[in-house]
Order: sequence, then structure tokens, then C-alpha cells
Amino acid sequence: WIDAHLASLRREIGRRRVVAAVSGGVDSTVMAVLLHRAIGGQLTCLFVDNGLLRLHEADEVMATFASLGITVERIDAQRRFLAPLAGVEDPEHKRRIIGRVFIEVLREHFGETDLLAQGTLYPDVIESVSTHGPSATIKTHHNRVAEVLGLMSEGRIVEPLRELFKDEVRAVGEQLGIPREVLWRHPFPGPGLAVRILGAVDDGRLATLRQADRIVTDELRDAGLYFDATWQAFAVLLPVRSVGVMGDERTYENVAAVRAVTSTDGMTADWARLPHDVLARIASRIINEVAGVNRVVYDISSKPPSTIEWE
Repeated sequence: WIDAHLASLRREIGRRRVVAAVSGGVDSTVMAVLLHRAIGGQLTCLFVDNGLLRLHEADEVMATFASLGITVERIDAQRRFLAPLAGVEDPEHKRRIIGRVFIEVLREHFGETDLLAQGTLYPDVIESVSTHGPSATIKTHHNRVAEVLGLMSEGRIVEPLRELFKDEVRAVGEQLGIPREVLWRHPFPGPGLAVRILGAVDDGRLATLRQADRIVTDELRDAGLYFDATWQAFAVLLPVRSVGVMGDERTYENVAAVRAVTSTDGMTADWARLPHDVLARIASRIINEVAGVNRVVYDISSKPPSTIEWE
């Protein structure tokens, strides 16, 4: 498959320059390595720091690509994303804003004849609109906002993975020699933490969620459950507050949800039956270490009917 696909990409791209937006996730990493092998110096990789990433994620992404021998230009665009998101609560509106600003930033770095490469997978296409017939839009994928569709109509979008599921992408990545730590990293949504903060996004809520999310990841890694027992696991900051007691004082603070699922392709998923002692440590650490959170709940919904992400 790889050799045939590399040849197909070379025919599709020709001599044009390709700008690849990379995030450090499985999809964009496999996409970048494929394109790098196919067209070499015609590829320019950009990493857009949108201010919606997990704790230390931007530095980790740059280190990952350096280890793969791929040069990546880092673009600090945090304020450009956070400003238009101020006060926005509707998840579809948030996704569209992030997709629009993302394309605006990328447009500043590619010319009139350049192509834009995206790590879109088949499930992403299906959840936005089916490639094989009409389907109800479940969520607007950030790679299917109006600005991207405009580039697609111009024939300027390259999506090397658009017919693959996540497990197939990982199999391709293994053949390409990408490290297991990268390939089995949990999926992370393109809109980032904006769709894990229910309601409006601001610096304070982002900081709170980053701390809670890192605790979830660290505890699962320490328990040996991150790679083998969960497909995806993360914290969600809910738009509700609850009464609690800290010491002898009443508190009225935020509620965080923990979401952990098992899956093979992301199209369906079941909630992960994590050991109670692990859940207890996660809850205890979040409540005691993350300022402003006094309650933790565990999501035991499956997909369908629920989606993996809350927004």
C-alpha cells in the first residue's frame, strides 16, 4: 500500500509545493512522514500553536518531529484563536471559528499555487458529511469548515489518509518506522481543549483543564493503562459548579468529568472499566491539586449514542 500510495501522491502533487499542518498526533505525523518520503524538499511542515493545547504539548510536538528528521516551523498564534472565542459557548460555533482562523494563519504561509495537506481520516469525513452519499452532520470537523471546502473546490487540498481508519493509520505508521510512543498516543481533537471546556473558553479555564487532564494521563501511564487499556482518556471541564467542603469551609466550585474509552477505530466506543483505585487516585489528585475543582465524575456512556468528545 505504501509504495503505491507514494507513487499516487507524487502524481497528484507534481512539482507543486505542499504545506502540511502538523499537530504531533498520530494522523498528522503519519501524513507528514508519508509526504516527506514522497516529495522531500517540496514539503513544508507548520505547527500552529493555537493556545488550546495540553500542558507542554507544543514543546513535545517539536521534539517529536526533530527525532523523525523532519523540520517544522512553529507559529505562535494563541491570541488569534482565543480572542474570537471569547464568550462563545456553542460547540459548532467554536469549531467553525477555530477552523476559520487556522486556515487564515496557514494562508499567510503558502502561495497561490501551493497545496495544503491535512491528516483527515475516514471517520472525520463521515461525521461531517459522507463521501459516499448524504449523511446527517454529527459534528463539523475542523478540516471541513467553509474555508477548507473552498480550497478543496480549487483542487488545493491533499489528504493522504482520508480513506483510512485510525487502526490502519497506525499500521502504516509502524511500516514507516514511527515510534510506538507516537503511534499509540491518544487521539486529540483538532479544536483542542476548546471542545473539552463546555461553555466559553478563557485562559483561566484552560489552565484548570490542563492541570486536570495531565493528572488523568499521568495516573493512567503510571498504572500501565494508557496504551493497552484505553483508546482515549481525558478530562472535561463542565459548565456547572457544585457545593463542597474543604477543611471546615464551604466551597462552590467547578466539576470535572473524566472520560476514558476503549475502541479500535473511533467509530464506536465503550467506556473503559478502569480499576476503582485508579479512578480514586485521579479524583483525589484533581480535587486536591487543581484550584477551583471540588468534584470529579466519571463518564460511563458508550458511542453510540454518545460521542467520545463531549462537544
